[in-house]
Parts: sequence; structure tokens; C-alpha cells
Amino acid sequence: MTGSNTLDPLSAEPQSSSVTGLLAGILDDAQKLVRQQLDMFKAEIKEDLSRTKRASEFGGVGIVLMTVGGLTLVAFLVNLLHEQFQFSMWGSCLIIGSLLLVGGLACAVAAWNLFERFNPMPDKTFKALRENLTWKTQPQT
Repeated sequence: MTGSNTLDPLSAEPQSSSVTGLLAGILDDAQKLVRQQLDMFKAEIKEDLSRTKRASEFGGVGIVLMTVGGLTLVAFLVNLLHEQFQFSMWGSCLIIGSLLLVGGLACAVAAWNLFERFNPMPDKTFKALRENLTWKTQPQT
């Protein structure tokens, strides 16, 4: 049998080519997995930035409206209380200032709640990566 063309099952040649193919397949799979993880990470970052932008816009608009409306109404309402209801000027300022403070706090709480509803970290990507790493490190049965 030494001169025959058949492959010996104990020879290293078929195993080395299959091991090479297996390693190449593993590397390809690992590259695909890394690319998919990066794509998922990018998508989550875009989504979170969109939410952050929306919450910031609402908060910014709330602050601007509160400031402009407050400045306009403070002068009017303080004078109204002072002249129509004979409150002292400082008492009128205190009443109107307190009302505006409550309105401003309501806007701030609404903006805070928008920011609290999401986590800017890419949780889905990290969870999938953790699952993949757990799967790769656990012994196969």
C-alpha cells in the first residue's frame, strides 16, 4: 500500500487542509460577527442621539418660552396686583415670581423625565455582545 494513490486516514495532509478551512471559516464568522456588532452599535447610537436631540429641543423651547413669557407677564401682573388690588409692590412681585417659578419647575421636570426614559448607552449591542461572548466561552457539549 505504500505505492498506492489513496489517502491514508492517519496522514496529516487531509487534516491540515480541513483544519485550515475550519480556521478560515471561524475567522470569517468572527469578522461577520464583529461587523454586525458594530452596525448594531451605530444604529443604537443614532437612535439615542435622535432622542437626545428631541428632548433637548423641548427643553430649550420650554426655557425660551418661559423666559420671554415670564419677563412680559411679570411687569404686567406686578403692576396689575399693585394698582388694582392695592398690594404692595414687593408683595405683587412675590406672588407673580412664585407662580412663574412653579411653571418653570414643571417644564424642568418634563424635560428631566424625557431624559430619564432612555439610557444613552447602546444596551442592545452590549447585551448581544455579552451573549456572543458567553456562547463562545462556554464549553460545547
